[in-house]
Amino acid sequence: MSIIRHEIRKISDENRGQPIISQAVVHGNVGYFAGITPNPIVGDIKTQTAQVLRRVDELLNLAGTDKSQLLSAQVWIADMRLFEDHNSVWNEWVDPANPPARACLTTDFWRPGMLVEVMVVAAVP
Repeated sequence: MSIIRHEIRKISDENRGQPIISQAVVHGNVGYFAGITPNPIVGDIKTQTAQVLRRVDELLNLAGTDKSQLLSAQVWIADMRLFEDHNSVWNEWVDPANPPARACLTTDFWRPGMLVEVMVVAAVP
């Protein structure tokens, strides 16, 4: 069974100090996606969540799948007081007929102003 890697981040002057990673790795019929963060970091939790979920859609498409195939999601937010606003955007985006298993935790982000990060695993038909 082959492993397919998408969007490998290499070291350059603009991302020095960041890890070398693949944004998506497909093994068999499962796609594993790196934590997606807002870029650029602007706006409130709703704005950042919408931006991150658009990027999740792009990466799912790149790997040959979509959000209806999500198996699991891990979400990190900067403060649990942002949970309701984050969820309002998530619930508009997620496929209600095929919601993934999901966990949501708080964390201290290393980039100033960052409020959310999402990492998903999806079936790749």
